[in-house]
Amino acid sequence: MLFSKISELEAQGKMCFSFQSLQRQTDLSARALYSALYRLKKKGFVANPTRGFYVIIPPRYRSLGCLPAEQFIPEMMAYLGSAYYAGLLSAAAYYGAAHQRPQVFQVVVAKPRRELNCGNVWVEFIVRNNVREIPVQTRNTPAGLLNVSTPEATALDLVGYFKRCGGLDNVATLLAELSPRLDGAILVKVASKSPISWTQRLGYLLDLVGANELSDSLAELVAQREPVKSSLLPSVQAKGAEKSKRWKLLINTGVEPEI
Repeated sequence: MLFSKISELEAQGKMCFSFQSLQRQTDLSARALYSALYRLKKKGFVANPTRGFYVIIPPRYRSLGCLPAEQFIPEMMAYLGSAYYAGLLSAAAYYGAAHQRPQVFQVVVAKPRRELNCGNVWVEFIVRNNVREIPVQTRNTPAGLLNVSTPEATALDLVGYFKRCGGLDNVATLLAELSPRLDGAILVKVASKSPISWTQRLGYLLDLVGANELSDSLAELVAQREPVKSSLLPSVQAKGAEKSKRWKLLINTGVEPEI
């Protein structure tokens, strides 16, 4: 009976459902429904990315053990009532800046969430308190619309969360690939929503990869804000480091993008 209901949902193009919504469509008790879903999960017909939320796994994704993240994240985040956007390496890949295929799907949220493992699909959650203020674009997926940070917001996040992005060398490589999609005026607007140290580091890296027209806009913002000197690589000794007057930055590490 339950398998027929799951098949009916799939035929309607509904690949995600909550326990509560499914229970309303059946005459099963909560205990019986849990047991039935557990059996379907063991057979690989459904997966359970988070408590109370399920995805239907069509045959082409059975080896993956789940739907691809982009196909269930929008509905899952709506179910959780959480603002979000696909960001960092995952967002960069949507804009053609994918030096290496991301091994995890990165999602930016307002509050901490544990990393999610669904079959062979891994989702990493990155906290940004003002997630609702960050501009996004929507991308069509087979399961609907996915929020993705704009190219400009992605550039700042790559720098701000560089440890989650393979380090500064990889971030600089991605910025070189992403820079043709960036708009200087928009970049300044988005930078105002980020720590000024992110702008300082982003400007320096854009200079490094030859995107000087973009960095000039950010240099004006840095001059206006008059920040204290930051280190290019935080939490690392900067004594004796070269100083960048343009960016008010201590260059305490070398950066070697693959261009």
